[in-house]
Amino acid sequence: MLLGVGEAIYLPGGSKVVSLLFRPAERGLPSGLFDAGTRTGLVVEGVLVPWMLIHYGWRASFSIVGFAALLWLIPWFLAAPKNLSGSADPATPLARRGFRKTFRTLATDRNLLGVCLSFFCFDYYWYFLVNWLPDYLVTSRGLTILNAGLYAALPYFVFGASEPIGGWIADRLVHRGWSETRARKGVVTFAFLTGLLLIPAARVDDPRTAVALIVGGCLVGLATGNLLVILQSCAPPAEVGLWTGVYNFVGNIAGILSPLVTGLLIDRTGSYTAPFVLAASLIAVGPLALWTVVGELEGKS
Repeated sequence: MLLGVGEAIYLPGGSKVVSLLFRPAERGLPSGLFDAGTRTGLVVEGVLVPWMLIHYGWRASFSIVGFAALLWLIPWFLAAPKNLSGSADPATPLARRGFRKTFRTLATDRNLLGVCLSFFCFDYYWYFLVNWLPDYLVTSRGLTILNAGLYAALPYFVFGASEPIGGWIADRLVHRGWSETRARKGVVTFAFLTGLLLIPAARVDDPRTAVALIVGGCLVGLATGNLLVILQSCAPPAEVGLWTGVYNFVGNIAGILSPLVTGLLIDRTGSYTAPFVLAASLIAVGPLALWTVVGELEGKS
């Protein structure tokens, strides 16, 4: 619980820092890059944790994973900018709004609602992979815990590596003359549609083919940085952190529902096919909210 409280600042804080340090047309790469660690960290976990569980037990594994993260504080304090200044005019203080007025404004903002709907579909898909992929490889594909960890590491690596690549692609498209709207939403749409590869992955007989299809479905990561840039472009500059917090809250509602719904479907059907189809279908319809609800991005940041 304490980890969750501390972790809550990570995405809003990271998004705010990117919005302060980079112009909108340059934010795709840094937005994808700072978030990539949350995905690629699972690669180390997939390789190291099963080995530690076998040789040292779960108590030692928990301790190592928990306390090793504190080592990151050293490079962070050495490399983080000491002063960050926003784009707002310092002579014009931000208006103080009460909680109810702020909540009402956010809840009725069309752009925020559209981005949050897309991110809900994204996070449902992501949490499905995080919570159930190792178990799927063990129970449905007959792999050992160690082999399942190794096989699961590859999809997580592709997901994480795709994040800065997707942001960079959209940045380059904008540099070549594409509009922010067309570039960002286009990359997100392509990325989300790759999630449909989960459907044949659940039906093939060969475990290696299934893993290969799941790896292809992890190109969904190409969308991550661009979703954040779309949010930053829609939000008032002074409220990027607040908007990202709401966005992350909605995503984590999907994170709560995903393991519950998946467990229920497996219990009812005795198979992973229905959960795979549901996750793939949700991610495939996610771009609709961006194109039909979220407006044009130019001139909004």
